[in-house]
Amino acid sequence: MTKICSGINDLDNLIDSLYVGDNVVWEVEAGTAPEIFILNFIRQSFTENCHVIYVSFNKSPHTIFQKIGEIPSKENFVLLDCFTSGKGKNDRAFTKFYENALNVKVIKVDDPKNIDSFISLLNSLEDKFQSGGRYVFDSLTGMQDLWGDENRTYKFFTYLCPLLYDLETVAYWILEKDAHSQKFKANLRHITQVVLELYKRKDKVWIKALKLEGRPNREAFKPHPYEISTGTIAITSVRKEPSLDIGGKIKELRMKIGISQKDLADKVGLTPSFISQLESNQITPSLSSFLQICNALGVSLSDTLEKRADESQWLIKKEKIFSHPSYKENGMKGFSIVTNGTMSGTLMVIEPYAKVKGQAIPSEGKKLLYVLKGDVSVIIDGKGETLRSGDSLYLKQEVISLLKNEGGDSAEILLLSS
Repeated sequence: MTKICSGINDLDNLIDSLYVGDNVVWEVEAGTAPEIFILNFIRQSFTENCHVIYVSFNKSPHTIFQKIGEIPSKENFVLLDCFTSGKGKNDRAFTKFYENALNVKVIKVDDPKNIDSFISLLNSLEDKFQSGGRYVFDSLTGMQDLWGDENRTYKFFTYLCPLLYDLETVAYWILEKDAHSQKFKANLRHITQVVLELYKRKDKVWIKALKLEGRPNREAFKPHPYEISTGTIAITSVRKEPSLDIGGKIKELRMKIGISQKDLADKVGLTPSFISQLESNQITPSLSSFLQICNALGVSLSDTLEKRADESQWLIKKEKIFSHPSYKENGMKGFSIVTNGTMSGTLMVIEPYAKVKGQAIPSEGKKLLYVLKGDVSVIIDGKGETLRSGDSLYLKQEVISLLKNEGGDSAEILLLSS
Protein backbone atom coordinates (compact mmCIF):
# COMPACT_ATOMS: atom_id res chain seq x y z
CA MET A 1 0.00 0.00 0.00
CA THR A 2 1.16 3.55 -0.73
CA LYS A 3 2.50 5.29 2.36
CA ILE A 4 1.86 8.94 3.20
CA CYS A 5 3.88 11.13 5.56
CA SER A 6 2.00 12.61 8.49
CA GLY A 7 4.45 15.53 8.77
CA ILE A 8 5.77 14.15 12.08
CA ASN A 9 8.64 11.70 11.68
CA ASP A 10 8.21 10.10 15.10
CA LEU A 11 4.54 9.41 14.40
CA ASP A 12 5.38 7.85 11.02
CA ASN A 13 7.95 5.61 12.69
CA LEU A 14 5.51 4.61 15.41
CA ILE A 15 2.53 3.68 13.20
CA ASP A 16 4.42 2.77 10.00
CA SER A 17 3.19 5.96 8.31
CA LEU A 18 -0.25 6.78 7.01
CA TYR A 19 -1.62 4.71 4.11
CA VAL A 20 -3.62 5.99 1.15
CA GLY A 21 -7.29 5.59 2.08
CA ASP A 22 -6.76 5.95 5.83
CA ASN A 23 -9.45 7.59 7.91
CA VAL A 24 -7.67 8.54 11.14
CA VAL A 25 -9.87 9.10 14.20
CA TRP A 26 -8.16 11.00 17.02
CA GLU A 27 -9.72 10.45 20.45
CA VAL A 28 -8.34 13.34 22.48
CA GLU A 29 -8.43 14.79 25.98
CA ALA A 30 -8.07 18.48 26.83
CA GLY A 31 -4.49 19.71 26.96
CA THR A 32 -3.06 17.13 24.54
CA ALA A 33 -2.52 19.58 21.63
CA PRO A 34 -4.17 17.67 18.76
CA GLU A 35 -3.91 20.86 16.67
CA ILE A 36 -0.13 20.30 16.38
CA PHE A 37 -0.73 16.92 14.71
CA ILE A 38 -3.26 18.58 12.39
CA LEU A 39 -1.01 21.49 11.45
CA ASN A 40 1.92 19.26 10.57
CA PHE A 41 -0.39 17.06 8.50
CA ILE A 42 -1.67 20.10 6.58
CA ARG A 43 1.82 21.52 6.00
CA GLN A 44 3.06 18.13 4.77
CA SER A 45 0.11 18.06 2.36
CA PHE A 46 1.11 21.51 1.05
CA THR A 47 4.66 20.24 0.52
CA GLU A 48 3.30 17.37 -1.58
CA ASN A 49 1.03 19.79 -3.51
CA CYS A 50 -2.11 17.96 -2.40
CA HIS A 51 -5.43 19.71 -2.08
CA VAL A 52 -6.72 20.11 1.47
CA ILE A 53 -10.34 20.44 2.52
CA TYR A 54 -10.65 21.66 6.10
CA VAL A 55 -14.10 21.27 7.64
CA SER A 56 -14.52 23.36 10.79
CA PHE A 57 -17.30 22.98 13.32
CA ASN A 58 -15.34 24.17 16.35
CA LYS A 59 -13.16 27.11 15.29
CA SER A 60 -13.71 30.38 13.45
CA PRO A 61 -11.98 31.00 10.10
CA HIS A 62 -9.89 33.76 11.66
CA THR A 63 -8.56 31.36 14.33
CA ILE A 64 -7.82 28.63 11.78
CA PHE A 65 -5.81 30.88 9.46
CA GLN A 66 -3.89 32.27 12.42
CA LYS A 67 -2.82 28.72 13.25
CA ILE A 68 -2.06 27.54 9.72
CA GLY A 69 -0.17 30.64 8.62
CA GLU A 70 0.93 31.08 5.01
CA ILE A 71 -0.86 28.92 2.46
CA PRO A 72 1.49 28.38 -0.50
CA SER A 73 -1.15 27.36 -3.05
CA LYS A 74 -4.52 29.02 -2.66
CA GLU A 75 -6.04 26.74 -5.31
CA ASN A 76 -5.29 23.66 -3.23
CA PHE A 77 -6.98 24.75 -0.01
CA VAL A 78 -10.67 25.06 0.86
CA LEU A 79 -12.15 25.88 4.26
CA LEU A 80 -15.72 24.80 4.88
CA ASP A 81 -16.90 27.09 7.66
CA CYS A 82 -19.63 25.31 9.61
CA PHE A 83 -18.76 27.28 12.73
CA THR A 84 -19.93 30.82 11.99
CA SER A 85 -23.58 29.88 11.33
CA GLY A 86 -23.37 26.94 13.75
CA LYS A 87 -21.79 27.40 17.16
CA GLY A 88 -20.95 31.01 16.24
CA LYS A 89 -24.68 31.81 15.75
CA ASN A 90 -23.77 34.42 13.09
CA ASP A 91 -22.38 36.68 15.77
CA ARG A 92 -20.86 39.91 14.48
CA ALA A 93 -17.49 38.91 15.97
CA PHE A 94 -17.31 36.07 13.43
CA THR A 95 -19.25 37.36 10.39
CA LYS A 96 -17.02 40.42 10.04
CA PHE A 97 -14.31 38.05 8.75
CA TYR A 98 -16.22 37.97 5.44
CA GLU A 99 -16.38 41.74 5.09
CA ASN A 100 -12.80 41.91 3.85
CA ALA A 101 -11.62 40.59 0.50
CA LEU A 102 -10.44 37.00 0.89
CA ASN A 103 -7.44 35.63 -0.97
CA VAL A 104 -8.25 32.05 0.06
CA LYS A 105 -11.21 29.79 -0.67
CA VAL A 106 -13.62 29.92 2.28
CA ILE A 107 -17.17 28.63 1.99
CA LYS A 108 -19.55 29.77 4.71
CA VAL A 109 -22.10 27.01 5.23
CA ASP A 110 -25.30 28.92 5.98
CA ASP A 111 -27.23 25.96 7.35
CA PRO A 112 -24.74 23.47 8.81
CA LYS A 113 -27.56 21.67 10.64
CA ASN A 114 -28.85 20.42 7.27
CA ILE A 115 -26.84 17.22 6.84
CA ASP A 116 -28.08 16.43 3.31
CA SER A 117 -27.06 19.81 1.90
CA PHE A 118 -23.75 19.58 3.75
CA ILE A 119 -23.03 16.19 2.14
CA SER A 120 -23.96 17.57 -1.30
CA LEU A 121 -21.52 20.43 -0.77
CA LEU A 122 -18.73 18.03 0.14
CA ASN A 123 -19.43 15.90 -2.93
CA SER A 124 -19.38 18.94 -5.22
CA LEU A 125 -15.98 19.95 -3.86
CA GLU A 126 -14.51 16.50 -4.41
CA ASP A 127 -15.72 16.58 -8.03
CA LYS A 128 -13.57 19.67 -8.61
CA PHE A 129 -10.37 18.06 -7.34
CA GLN A 130 -8.41 15.00 -8.30
CA SER A 131 -8.50 11.98 -6.01
CA GLY A 132 -5.85 11.63 -3.36
CA GLY A 133 -6.62 14.77 -1.36
CA ARG A 134 -6.41 15.40 2.35
CA TYR A 135 -9.31 16.11 4.69
CA VAL A 136 -9.49 17.52 8.21
CA PHE A 137 -12.74 17.36 10.19
CA ASP A 138 -11.85 19.41 13.23
CA SER A 139 -14.61 18.09 15.50
CA LEU A 140 -16.91 15.10 15.39
CA THR A 141 -17.96 16.39 18.81
CA GLY A 142 -18.93 19.73 17.26
CA MET A 143 -21.00 17.89 14.65
CA GLN A 144 -22.82 16.00 17.38
CA ASP A 145 -23.43 19.18 19.38
CA LEU A 146 -24.90 20.87 16.31
CA TRP A 147 -26.90 17.93 14.98
CA GLY A 148 -28.14 16.99 18.44
CA ASP A 149 -27.90 13.23 18.00
CA GLU A 150 -24.87 10.95 17.94
CA ASN A 151 -26.78 8.52 15.70
CA ARG A 152 -26.96 11.20 12.99
CA THR A 153 -23.23 11.83 13.40
CA TYR A 154 -22.53 8.11 13.18
CA LYS A 155 -24.64 7.75 10.01
CA PHE A 156 -22.74 10.64 8.43
CA PHE A 157 -19.43 8.98 9.34
CA THR A 158 -20.53 5.58 8.00
CA TYR A 159 -21.45 7.25 4.70
CA LEU A 160 -18.35 9.39 4.26
CA CYS A 161 -15.61 7.17 5.68
CA PRO A 162 -15.86 4.43 2.98
CA LEU A 163 -16.28 7.10 0.30
CA LEU A 164 -13.08 8.88 1.29
CA TYR A 165 -11.30 5.51 1.37
CA ASP A 166 -12.43 4.77 -2.21
CA LEU A 167 -11.29 8.25 -3.29
CA GLU A 168 -7.78 7.42 -1.96
CA THR A 169 -7.78 10.35 0.42
CA VAL A 170 -6.34 10.60 3.92
CA ALA A 171 -8.68 12.15 6.48
CA TYR A 172 -8.25 13.28 10.08
CA TRP A 173 -11.31 13.17 12.35
CA ILE A 174 -11.05 14.71 15.82
CA LEU A 175 -13.35 13.84 18.73
CA GLU A 176 -13.33 14.66 22.43
CA LYS A 177 -13.39 11.15 23.85
CA ASP A 178 -15.30 11.98 27.05
CA ALA A 179 -18.13 13.62 25.08
CA HIS A 180 -19.27 10.42 23.34
CA SER A 181 -20.75 7.09 24.41
CA GLN A 182 -18.64 3.94 24.46
CA LYS A 183 -20.91 2.39 21.84
CA PHE A 184 -20.39 5.36 19.49
CA LYS A 185 -16.60 5.16 19.81
CA ALA A 186 -16.58 1.37 19.43
CA ASN A 187 -18.64 1.59 16.23
CA LEU A 188 -16.30 4.23 14.80
CA ARG A 189 -13.31 2.01 15.56
CA HIS A 190 -14.95 -0.80 13.64
CA ILE A 191 -15.43 1.28 10.49
CA THR A 192 -12.28 3.37 10.33
CA GLN A 193 -8.72 2.26 9.54
CA VAL A 194 -6.73 4.05 12.26
CA VAL A 195 -7.66 5.18 15.78
CA LEU A 196 -5.15 7.10 17.89
CA GLU A 197 -5.68 8.22 21.47
CA LEU A 198 -4.14 11.32 23.05
CA TYR A 199 -4.42 11.63 26.82
CA LYS A 200 -2.82 13.32 29.81
CA ARG A 201 -1.52 11.63 32.97
CA LYS A 202 0.67 13.09 35.72
CA ASP A 203 1.57 16.23 33.77
CA LYS A 204 2.64 14.18 30.74
CA VAL A 205 0.87 13.74 27.43
CA TRP A 206 0.68 10.30 25.87
CA ILE A 207 -0.22 8.72 22.55
CA LYS A 208 -1.20 5.16 21.78
CA ALA A 209 -2.97 3.35 18.97
CA LEU A 210 -6.38 1.77 19.51
CA LYS A 211 -6.56 0.44 15.95
CA LEU A 212 -4.04 0.18 13.11
CA GLU A 213 -5.39 -1.68 10.12
CA GLY A 214 -2.78 -3.47 8.02
CA ARG A 215 0.21 -2.71 10.26
CA PRO A 216 2.17 -5.68 11.61
CA ASN A 217 4.03 -3.72 14.33
CA ARG A 218 2.28 -3.81 17.72
CA GLU A 219 4.57 -1.28 19.44
CA ALA A 220 2.15 1.57 18.73
CA PHE A 221 -0.49 -0.05 20.96
CA LYS A 222 1.69 0.68 23.99
CA PRO A 223 1.50 4.17 25.57
CA HIS A 224 4.24 6.57 24.44
CA PRO A 225 4.84 10.02 25.97
CA TYR A 226 5.38 12.92 23.59
CA GLU A 227 6.70 16.44 23.86
CA ILE A 228 5.83 19.54 21.87
CA SER A 229 8.79 21.57 20.69
CA THR A 230 8.86 24.42 18.14
CA GLY A 231 5.60 23.40 16.54
CA THR A 232 6.33 19.70 16.15
CA ILE A 233 6.03 16.50 18.18
CA ALA A 234 8.74 14.27 19.63
CA ILE A 235 7.49 10.82 20.69
CA THR A 236 9.50 8.84 23.21
CA SER A 237 9.66 5.06 23.03
CA VAL A 238 8.95 3.46 26.39
CA ARG A 239 10.34 0.10 27.44
CA LYS A 240 7.50 -1.91 28.95
CA GLU A 241 6.84 -5.49 29.98
CA PRO A 242 5.44 -7.60 27.14
CA SER A 243 1.76 -6.76 26.72
CA LEU A 244 -0.89 -9.29 27.68
CA ASP A 245 -2.68 -11.11 24.90
CA ILE A 246 -6.05 -9.62 25.87
CA GLY A 247 -7.73 -10.66 22.63
CA GLY A 248 -6.57 -14.24 23.01
CA LYS A 249 -7.77 -14.36 26.62
CA ILE A 250 -11.21 -13.07 25.64
CA LYS A 251 -11.44 -15.68 22.86
CA GLU A 252 -10.37 -18.42 25.29
CA LEU A 253 -13.00 -17.43 27.86
CA ARG A 254 -15.72 -17.08 25.22
CA MET A 255 -15.05 -20.53 23.78
CA LYS A 256 -14.92 -22.08 27.25
CA ILE A 257 -18.53 -21.11 27.89
CA GLY A 258 -19.52 -22.10 24.35
CA ILE A 259 -20.88 -18.85 22.93
CA SER A 260 -20.24 -17.34 19.50
CA GLN A 261 -18.76 -13.94 18.71
CA LYS A 262 -22.26 -12.78 17.79
CA ASP A 263 -23.66 -13.97 21.13
CA LEU A 264 -20.98 -12.03 23.02
CA ALA A 265 -21.48 -8.94 20.83
CA ASP A 266 -25.24 -9.00 21.52
CA LYS A 267 -24.64 -9.26 25.27
CA VAL A 268 -22.45 -6.13 25.36
CA GLY A 269 -24.12 -4.06 22.62
CA LEU A 270 -21.24 -4.21 20.13
CA THR A 271 -20.85 -5.73 16.66
CA PRO A 272 -19.53 -9.25 15.90
CA SER A 273 -16.84 -7.65 13.72
CA PHE A 274 -15.67 -5.58 16.69
CA ILE A 275 -15.36 -8.76 18.81
CA SER A 276 -13.49 -10.49 15.95
CA GLN A 277 -10.99 -7.63 15.63
CA LEU A 278 -10.61 -7.50 19.41
CA GLU A 279 -9.86 -11.23 19.69
CA SER A 280 -7.19 -10.97 16.98
CA ASN A 281 -5.64 -7.95 18.81
CA GLN A 282 -6.28 -5.59 15.89
CA ILE A 283 -7.95 -3.16 18.28
CA THR A 284 -7.98 -2.59 22.03
CA PRO A 285 -11.18 -2.12 24.04
CA SER A 286 -12.01 0.88 26.16
CA LEU A 287 -12.13 0.21 29.91
CA SER A 288 -15.92 0.41 29.90
CA SER A 289 -16.26 -2.07 27.01
CA PHE A 290 -13.67 -4.36 28.63
CA LEU A 291 -15.63 -4.42 31.89
CA GLN A 292 -18.86 -5.21 30.02
CA ILE A 293 -17.16 -8.08 28.19
CA CYS A 294 -15.73 -9.47 31.44
CA ASN A 295 -19.20 -9.34 33.05
CA ALA A 296 -20.73 -11.11 30.04
CA LEU A 297 -18.06 -13.84 30.27
CA GLY A 298 -18.55 -14.21 34.03
CA VAL A 299 -14.99 -13.27 35.00
CA SER A 300 -13.35 -10.43 36.87
CA LEU A 301 -11.06 -7.86 35.30
CA SER A 302 -8.09 -9.19 37.29
CA ASP A 303 -8.79 -12.76 36.13
CA THR A 304 -8.49 -11.60 32.53
CA LEU A 305 -5.38 -9.46 32.97
CA GLU A 306 -3.34 -11.72 35.24
CA LYS A 307 -0.60 -13.70 33.59
CA ARG A 308 -1.17 -17.25 34.69
CA ALA A 309 1.75 -19.24 35.99
CA ASP A 310 0.89 -22.25 33.85
CA GLU A 311 0.79 -20.35 30.54
CA SER A 312 4.30 -21.47 29.64
CA GLN A 313 3.71 -25.17 30.35
CA TRP A 314 3.97 -27.46 27.32
CA LEU A 315 2.80 -30.63 29.04
CA ILE A 316 -0.95 -31.02 29.51
CA LYS A 317 -1.92 -33.97 31.71
CA LYS A 318 -5.06 -36.03 31.04
CA GLU A 319 -6.19 -35.39 34.61
CA LYS A 320 -6.18 -31.66 34.00
CA ILE A 321 -8.11 -31.96 30.72
CA PHE A 322 -10.85 -34.08 32.30
CA SER A 323 -10.99 -32.14 35.57
CA HIS A 324 -14.06 -30.26 34.36
CA PRO A 325 -15.85 -29.84 31.02
CA SER A 326 -15.61 -26.46 29.32
CA TYR A 327 -19.14 -26.85 27.95
CA LYS A 328 -22.01 -29.33 27.84
CA GLU A 329 -24.53 -30.08 25.12
CA ASN A 330 -27.30 -32.70 25.18
CA GLY A 331 -25.36 -35.92 24.83
CA MET A 332 -21.92 -34.33 24.55
CA LYS A 333 -19.21 -32.80 26.74
CA GLY A 334 -16.32 -30.62 25.57
CA PHE A 335 -12.98 -30.61 27.40
CA SER A 336 -10.62 -27.75 26.59
CA ILE A 337 -7.02 -28.86 25.93
CA VAL A 338 -5.46 -25.58 24.91
CA THR A 339 -6.70 -22.16 23.83
CA ASN A 340 -4.75 -19.06 22.83
CA GLY A 341 -5.06 -16.18 20.40
CA THR A 342 -4.28 -18.30 17.32
CA MET A 343 -5.72 -21.79 17.86
CA SER A 344 -7.68 -23.98 20.25
CA GLY A 345 -7.89 -27.72 20.91
CA THR A 346 -10.93 -29.43 22.41
CA LEU A 347 -11.73 -33.08 23.15
CA MET A 348 -15.38 -33.80 22.32
CA VAL A 349 -16.95 -36.85 24.03
CA ILE A 350 -20.31 -37.94 22.58
CA GLU A 351 -22.52 -40.36 24.51
CA PRO A 352 -23.74 -43.62 22.86
CA TYR A 353 -26.27 -43.01 20.07
CA ALA A 354 -26.50 -39.32 20.99
CA LYS A 355 -27.31 -36.66 18.41
CA VAL A 356 -25.62 -33.29 18.79
CA LYS A 357 -26.56 -30.12 16.92
CA GLY A 358 -23.76 -28.35 15.07
CA GLN A 359 -24.10 -25.17 17.17
CA ALA A 360 -21.82 -26.89 19.69
CA ILE A 361 -18.93 -26.44 17.24
CA PRO A 362 -17.55 -22.89 16.70
CA SER A 363 -18.76 -21.51 13.37
CA GLU A 364 -15.88 -19.08 12.79
CA GLY A 365 -12.37 -20.03 11.64
CA LYS A 366 -10.91 -23.16 10.08
CA LYS A 367 -11.44 -26.50 11.85
CA LEU A 368 -9.87 -29.96 11.88
CA LEU A 369 -11.84 -32.84 13.43
CA TYR A 370 -10.06 -36.15 14.07
CA VAL A 371 -12.03 -39.18 15.27
CA LEU A 372 -10.09 -40.82 18.08
CA LYS A 373 -12.70 -43.43 19.00
CA GLY A 374 -16.03 -44.68 17.66
CA ASP A 375 -18.13 -44.21 14.54
CA VAL A 376 -19.70 -40.80 14.01
CA SER A 377 -22.06 -39.66 11.27
CA VAL A 378 -22.10 -36.00 10.28
CA ILE A 379 -24.24 -33.73 8.13
CA ILE A 380 -22.27 -30.91 6.49
CA ASP A 381 -24.07 -28.37 4.31
CA GLY A 382 -26.86 -30.92 3.83
CA LYS A 383 -24.54 -33.83 2.89
CA GLY A 384 -24.15 -36.90 5.13
CA GLU A 385 -20.92 -38.80 5.84
CA THR A 386 -19.82 -41.47 8.30
CA LEU A 387 -16.45 -41.12 10.05
CA ARG A 388 -14.64 -44.01 11.67
CA SER A 389 -11.72 -44.06 14.06
CA GLY A 390 -8.74 -42.40 12.32
CA ASP A 391 -10.84 -40.38 9.85
CA SER A 392 -10.60 -36.58 9.73
CA LEU A 393 -12.57 -33.57 8.55
CA TYR A 394 -10.95 -30.30 7.47
CA LEU A 395 -13.48 -27.48 7.26
CA LYS A 396 -12.73 -24.01 5.90
CA GLN A 397 -16.17 -22.44 5.69
CA GLU A 398 -18.44 -25.49 5.73
CA VAL A 399 -20.93 -25.80 8.60
CA ILE A 400 -21.76 -28.98 10.51
CA SER A 401 -25.48 -29.17 11.28
CA LEU A 402 -25.54 -32.55 13.07
CA LEU A 403 -23.23 -35.08 14.76
CA LYS A 404 -24.41 -38.57 15.80
CA ASN A 405 -22.58 -41.31 17.66
CA GLU A 406 -23.55 -44.52 15.84
CA GLY A 407 -22.18 -46.92 18.45
CA GLY A 408 -22.94 -48.23 21.93
CA ASP A 409 -19.76 -46.74 23.44
CA SER A 410 -18.75 -43.12 23.85
CA ALA A 411 -17.14 -41.53 20.78
CA GLU A 412 -14.21 -39.15 21.08
CA ILE A 413 -13.27 -36.44 18.60
CA LEU A 414 -10.30 -34.07 18.71
CA LEU A 415 -11.33 -30.60 17.48
CA LEU A 416 -8.64 -28.10 16.44
CA SER A 417 -9.77 -24.65 15.35
CA SER A 418 -8.07 -21.37 14.45
